[in-house]
Amino acid sequence: QVQLVESGGGLVQAGGSLRLSCAHSGRGARVFATGWFRQAPGKAREWVSTITWTSNIPYYADSVKGRFTISRDAAEQAVYLQIDNLAPEDTANYVCAAGTTYSSGYYTTPEEFDYWGQGTEVTVSS
Repeated sequence: QVQLVESGGGLVQAGGSLRLSCAHSGRGARVFATGWFRQAPGKAREWVSTITWTSNIPYYADSVKGRFTISRDAAEQAVYLQIDNLAPEDTANYVCAAGTTYSSGYYTTPEEFDYWGQGTEVTVSS
């Protein structure tokens, strides 16, 4: 079992920055990768970034490359998503997810993740 709790969202002006956190807890499951997804009102869920725990390799959706930075802290059992130069189109509920099953892919699809947090809201004003 893995529990995930996101934090760090809020209301920010366009051009600003936020750092989202995803705290992991629980035992008995090895986490291969943690990913961030977002869902804006009326839109489908979108994968934005993933980091693998063993090799610490980050992956980003093309739409966020250059503005989003994912990192992990093994000691803190946390994953962070730094978002810079926020734009109104970044407004969404950001959810982190943990993949505890080995995947031959890059952990970019919802099916590759087993545990999900509740999300943290990010609102960007223009």
